[in-house]
Amino acid sequence: MTRKQTLIQQIVSGLLFLAAIVLVGVLTTRYKTEFDWTAGNRNTLTGASLKQLQAMPGPIVFTVFAPSGADVRREIETDLGRYTRAKADIRIDFIDPSANPQKVKEYNVSSVGEIVVDYQGRRESLRATTEPVVTSTLQRLAYGGEQWVLFLEGHDERAWEDAQNPAALGRFAQVLRDKGLKVRGLNLVKEARIPDNTSVLVIASPAKQPLAGEAQLLKEYVEKGGNLLWLADPETPAGIDPLAQALGVVWQNGIAIMPEYQVIGTGHPGFFAAVGYPQNAVTQGFDQITLFPFARSLVGNPAAGWSLAPLLISSEAAWLETGDISGGSVAQDDRDVHGPLTIGLTLTRERKGADGKATTQRIAAIGDADFLANAYLGEVGNQQLGLNLLQWLASRDAQLNVDVPKAPDTSLLLPGWALTTIAAVFVLLLPLGLLGWGVARWMIRRRR
Repeated sequence: MTRKQTLIQQIVSGLLFLAAIVLVGVLTTRYKTEFDWTAGNRNTLTGASLKQLQAMPGPIVFTVFAPSGADVRREIETDLGRYTRAKADIRIDFIDPSANPQKVKEYNVSSVGEIVVDYQGRRESLRATTEPVVTSTLQRLAYGGEQWVLFLEGHDERAWEDAQNPAALGRFAQVLRDKGLKVRGLNLVKEARIPDNTSVLVIASPAKQPLAGEAQLLKEYVEKGGNLLWLADPETPAGIDPLAQALGVVWQNGIAIMPEYQVIGTGHPGFFAAVGYPQNAVTQGFDQITLFPFARSLVGNPAAGWSLAPLLISSEAAWLETGDISGGSVAQDDRDVHGPLTIGLTLTRERKGADGKATTQRIAAIGDADFLANAYLGEVGNQQLGLNLLQWLASRDAQLNVDVPKAPDTSLLLPGWALTTIAAVFVLLLPLGLLGWGVARWMIRRRR
């Protein structure tokens, strides 16, 4: 090969190399591939968020109020980019507050970095772009109008405002608010009526019987097509006979005993762990374990027009213990009700609404209120099941199983001995060791 041929070959190779670099550069601007290697897939939208986006037809606009060139713009664009990649008609608009004070006033913005989300004429503000915050905001925007969840009061029911008492339902009520539902109490003695805008009425295990007039109002509410969640613990009177008769529900006295508790690991035979679910709209696609401490069973025999579907069923080995279990040991006898036991059920019926349109009335009855209490709401799938119940009762079927799980590695929990060891090493031993080493070096040098 001559010198001229070698030179031509080098020039051609160089041009091909440059062409390859240019081609790669063009491809990187047109196509983008990402890999999320975090343990909890923190940089990828969860299935819950993707399902929420699928349930929201039409454009969603995020308006970000941040100065031009600010780092917060890039951070917000990165976080919201997960949503824009999943839904093509999501738009992110950036507005410089100092350059557009009129927009700041129009959107009622109070701080730099605030984001306003618009969807179908509804608007909400958010100050964080984490997935739970953004998706919860989208859930609230997905439904127009107000949907009220009313908790019956006045009979020693589970307190819905108390977030500290382990037996109260305060944390669950807050979860409902976060999902866009309005929550308040209802005292029938004071109000003497159930408001027409009630989406769901919750009877959370009253310890005392309602007055005859109250029971009649509850019965009329159901007869007119109202949706109801009825929770009844074993130690509380089932009561409200007119309502139970209207629904065809019989609450059975006793505590459901699960002999397989040692295998499952619940720690007590009176703790019912649901590891599977019968066919029901509430639990469709739901595969998490749920825990029900000290539940009772019930039997449904609804009148014509109602459709019954079991929600929670025990194993055949379970039974309803009618005796005392405070001694810690129980044994099945002839007085007990043999399994399988129905711990929860749902009722539906088709009827015409006030506007003449066909609607579906929905009722859920469960023999336990503890699973939604502050002490147990965070156990396995309890919160998600509670959310599914309320979303289904409020006819928000698109919201079923839409709850963003927390990333598994966002907090570090150490036992007491580990905290003590770390404190002793870094606060005491390490400083003393460095001090001793320094003094020793100083003394050695001084002797020299």
